[in-house]
Amino acid sequence: MQTLTWYAKRLRRMSPREMAWRARGMVRDGVDRPRIAFGLVPASLYDTDRARSVLAGAVPLCGQPAGCWRDAAPGSTEAQWRDRLLRRARAYAEHRFSFFNLENRHLGDPIDWNRDHETGAIAPGRFAPSIDYRDLRVTGDAKVVWEPGRHQQLVVLGRAYRASGDAAFARELVAQIESWLDQCPFGRGMHWRSPLELAIRVINWVWAIDLIRGAGVLEGAAAARVLNALHLHVWEIARKYSRGSSANNHRIGEAAGVFIAASCLPGLAGAARWRGESRAILEDEIVAQTYADGASREQAFGYHVFVLQFLALAAVVAERSGAPFSAVFHDRLRRMFDFAAAMCEGGPPSWFGDYDDGYVADFGGNSRDPREWLALGERLLERSDREWIDAEYGETAWWMVGDGVAGRGAAGRGAAALASKAFADSGRYLLQHGGRGDAAALSVTFDCGEFGFGAIAAHGHADALAFTLRAFGIDVLVDPGTYDYFSFPEWREYFRSTRAHNTIEIDGREQSVPAGPFMWGARANAWCTAWEPRAGGGRVQGAHDGYERLEDPVRHTRTLDLDGPSRALMIADRLEMRQPHQIAMYFHFSEHCEVRAADGVIEAVTGRGSVRLEPDARLAISLMRGSTAPISGWVSDGYHRKAPATTVRLTGTLPATTLSTRITVGPAIGRH
Repeated sequence: MQTLTWYAKRLRRMSPREMAWRARGMVRDGVDRPRIAFGLVPASLYDTDRARSVLAGAVPLCGQPAGCWRDAAPGSTEAQWRDRLLRRARAYAEHRFSFFNLENRHLGDPIDWNRDHETGAIAPGRFAPSIDYRDLRVTGDAKVVWEPGRHQQLVVLGRAYRASGDAAFARELVAQIESWLDQCPFGRGMHWRSPLELAIRVINWVWAIDLIRGAGVLEGAAAARVLNALHLHVWEIARKYSRGSSANNHRIGEAAGVFIAASCLPGLAGAARWRGESRAILEDEIVAQTYADGASREQAFGYHVFVLQFLALAAVVAERSGAPFSAVFHDRLRRMFDFAAAMCEGGPPSWFGDYDDGYVADFGGNSRDPREWLALGERLLERSDREWIDAEYGETAWWMVGDGVAGRGAAGRGAAALASKAFADSGRYLLQHGGRGDAAALSVTFDCGEFGFGAIAAHGHADALAFTLRAFGIDVLVDPGTYDYFSFPEWREYFRSTRAHNTIEIDGREQSVPAGPFMWGARANAWCTAWEPRAGGGRVQGAHDGYERLEDPVRHTRTLDLDGPSRALMIADRLEMRQPHQIAMYFHFSEHCEVRAADGVIEAVTGRGSVRLEPDARLAISLMRGSTAPISGWVSDGYHRKAPATTVRLTGTLPATTLSTRITVGPAIGRH
């Protein structure tokens, strides 16, 4: 249960219109409670005959025949994809799942869908709206309960059937849906608590049903039961679309789920109305929730990729059903793909803002990796320059849009030059040098944009003027990640704090003030004051006002200047103030770096090369690694996963000044 203070803060961030909507929702829930208790839910609409008719009229999604990879040539890309796919599908068929920090965890026989399989806690099965999913004592960690119930594994099982022709995978797919229905009756328990969770499950059910067409396993009573449950999912989402201060990525995901189901299964009762309503939401929200430069207004790259998947899958379905989205929608979708591609140019993307491993569906490779989806964007948007494609990615596009993707793109990447780029609307800047795929390439990201989206800015971090450095094909100076939402409040607080980012903290205060685990109070405004790109690097300057709320206001202006040919990054931090303040500057190195300090210089060594950091001589140097008191020196590459890493903390009490830092990147060792 949240505190009264939290509720007061939350109410202050709602408009009168949103309050009225929430009041109507409370009335609806009050009516639903006895209805569900007495089984008075919408009537069963699909008997075996009608279910057969609805499924027969479904829009085909996958054009690959059953057994399409059965005879793939040994050593071919398709054979490698097939072997990886079948290993994963067999694990799912044995109910062995890997997600978050759980590896190859057996979830029971049948799968125990209502358990937090990390702690063993059993989530309650009562009336869903009454469950406080944020309360660890009540539910366990909500995300750990929800993750298997998103049913992304069903698409893996369905693809395994299509790839091999083995109907055992299709039978297991249906069995998992039925066991979930046995344990999760409509309106009860955690899996009916969030419309977004319903939407993700709907998307995976729709694609899974399509993938097992022809297997002869979804028929008769099973087909009727699944169609009735799918109908209830869509009905429930459509009457509970997120609005107001909650209308972030959830609203897009919810509308995508309804649109995909109503478009792919036009025989569903109410499909035409649902399709029109959800389509309008997606057309509006793709513009409302992104900047003109294509970046997500949530200022969290993980959620940019998450939303991009929802929108791309909806666009595929719209094309299949013969009613594509508008030119405005496709233009903004192209810009979203462009932004994601730019973040990946210099190597694996540098994540910023919240990142909780969220993804929509699993069509191959690493579905959390934006590079796996770029080939789909290239084909979907009919790009001819192939600048997005890496040869090792493309399985997702193969399943979505057909053959001709495997192995493409080696000529489109490789030695192509990296260019410095500005995404001025969102305040994201890239300083870059070298060539794509070149171990000697350098890539610096810089944040001087808005704090986050909407009244609560749920997924923003206090990271104004933070930067990351990628060299040798890996991140060296990193954004440490997110780690947790619900289970460990002290870690949640740390990973989104100012001190957890490569920026400056004043007087031990936050740039932006948290007001709850998914809510912010006072926020730093940041903006770009200079942008001068040049061949091999460039210069960017930004400022923020987060510390102007102090009794003695402080204005922080940071300048980054990358000289690629000399492999040097100069950082100038100007601090304007009337009196001396305590300054703490942070540099977070990757867990793969061995870091040491000597004679006022910090050196970080990786197996691929070394980096030298020369701080301002007026600052004292301390190194922290894996500290818990205070928390410092950690990186998290995924939900509930963290590893010790070295954080360099530079401190001093200084008057108004400019601090100078030089970072020199040594030569790459070998090729990577």
